Amino acid sequence: MEQTWSLRLIRFSAIFGIIGTFIGSQMSGNMDYSMRPIHAHILLVGWLSVFAWGIFYKVYKIKYKRLVPIHSILGILGATGLTVGMWMYNLNPLNLDETFVMVLFIVGGSFLLIAFLLFVLITFLVDNREIKI
Repeated sequence: MEQTWSLRLIRFSAIFGIIGTFIGSQMSGNMDYSMRPIHAHILLVGWLSVFAWGIFYKVYKIKYKRLVPIHSILGILGATGLTVGMWMYNLNPLNLDETFVMVLFIVGGSFLLIAFLLFVLITFLVDNREIKI
């Protein structure tokens, strides 16, 4: 279970890494830094945190395997919802209703917060006898 989710998380983080660096290069080329917060969150949450979770699952066996997909799905939904919601909130390029945009932003952030809290719990539930280094 951990191996499957490890690869999924690493692939997802790689996609976020490409998006984040593309946004950074666009900002630099256009000298328009309005996407700075979105760029930073995509790279920190979508690339770095999700990648770290993927590596963690590659290295450690987890005692309660059902927590792995729950955490991973919450992390993916949270990273996506937070960054898309932040983009919509700051720029609203589609002119969507402000309430809808705010809910997307808050729900994404809440999912991400739950994913981080669940990850803290999971780090204490590793099978210390089986480290896959």
